[in-house]
Amino acid sequence: MTEKRRQFSPQFKAEAVQMVVGLGRSLAVVARDLEINPGTLGNWVKAWREENPDPATATNPVEAARVAEMESEIRRLRMENEFLKKAALQSKGQRNSAVEGR
Repeated sequence: MTEKRRQFSPQFKAEAVQMVVGLGRSLAVVARDLEINPGTLGNWVKAWREENPDPATATNPVEAARVAEMESEIRRLRMENEFLKKAALQSKGQRNSAVEGR
């Protein structure tokens, strides 16, 4: 029987990485505390370190996840806004042509 793979949110991953990188806790201890595979956590930490090679200028993993989430929300809202603008223009155009047709 195969076990279903667990899905982790970017926020969870960022907080787990923060425990290792920011707090200096052992990878094995953090993995055990969070009940995740140490190899999985190691991959997350490695990916974060590759994205942030200079520790002096590195962003906090939690903040980076938060910024990414906000950027995604901004993109979604902009798309919705453009859609609503187009719908309003089409609706206005249909009302004008209906009035002219009387």
